[in-house]
Amino acid sequence: MDTRESKTPEEELEHLKEVLEPEDFDDPEPDAKQPEAKQPPPRTMQRLLPIIIVVLGLLVAAMLIYSGSAQ
Repeated sequence: MDTRESKTPEEELEHLKEVLEPEDFDDPEPDAKQPEAKQPPPRTMQRLLPIIIVVLGLLVAAMLIYSGSAQ
């Protein structure tokens, strides 16, 4: 394990080159190092959220209807 605090001038120069490298806006494709970025995101939340909203709406409506008729 390297516990050095300071970098050599060559290491510092290499680090600055990596940090200051501009983003490639002309080619927005994900890097080869990130194959997961090419996959489309899962659409489960888009399907699940409307179902949850409808179920909760029916539950609230049922609670309001039955709470009014109990008295």
